[in-house]
Amino acid sequence: MTDLTITAANVVAGAGSSKSTGTAGETITAGQAVYLASATKKYMKADANAATAEAREAVGIALNGASLNQPLTVLRSGPVTIGATMTAGTAYYLSDTAGGICPVADIGSGEYVCLIGLATSTTVLSVNIQYTGVAL
Repeated sequence: MTDLTITAANVVAGAGSSKSTGTAGETITAGQAVYLASATKKYMKADANAATAEAREAVGIALNGASLNQPLTVLRSGPVTIGATMTAGTAYYLSDTAGGICPVADIGSGEYVCLIGLATSTTVLSVNIQYTGVAL
């Protein structure tokens, strides 16, 4: 699977985006897709082929890097300069690499489908997360 190669220093929330704050449950890099663990109430890296359903459902994109128990800001919806080169008009999904984001063409068999958003340009991703609960 070919994930976006994200430059963490270039991840920036766009105007009108929805954000939340919390605590990292592991080391997270800006630009990674995350979920909120119900048991710990901490953000963890989401993964399309994780063993638990909770981890397969991303809730946002990390806007900053954080280590265990450090503060983390998460973009929940709206535009984000993702720090990677994308193809405008392409749908991007949660990857089978923890925290990764990949184009629709790279979703593999057995992976759960979680749309992260659509590229509105070669640098901006319009985040609108939709989790189907369905594996390919």
